[in-house]
Formats: sequence, structure tokens, C-alpha cells
Amino acid sequence: MPAKVKILAEKREKIFRGDPFDPRLKIHKLKGPLTGFWSFSIDQKYRIIFDFVEADTVRFYSAGDHDVYG
Repeated sequence: MPAKVKILAEKREKIFRGDPFDPRLKIHKLKGPLTGFWSFSIDQKYRIIFDFVEADTVRFYSAGDHDVYG
């Protein structure tokens, strides 16, 4: 990812840690082969894929553009 996107990703992660369902993140469940995973937006192009291990535990898997879904 470009350096600017990495900086924005860190900012989004801080928002996520405060409230995973903050509307600025545009969090959503994934479908198809990624059923069981969730995603939130870094910006209009880049996303972070994660899952909830427990109610208060999250595991990040991948970050990137929409190719991260494939």
C-alpha cells in the first residue's frame, strides 16, 4: 500500500479500536468464499479484512484494494 494509505489505515484502526461499528468505517459482513469475515474501509479503494474471534477479540487478516477479496 502507498505510504499515505498506511497512515490512514493506522487512523482507521484507532477508530475501530474505539468503536468497531463507527459509521465512518463502513463495516460490513463479507459473502461468498469470505463468509464469516468482515471488512472496513480505509478509504474508497482500500479495505481491511478481519473476523471476531470473541466478542472483544478481533483478528486482522489482510489489507489492500478490492483484490484482497480474491
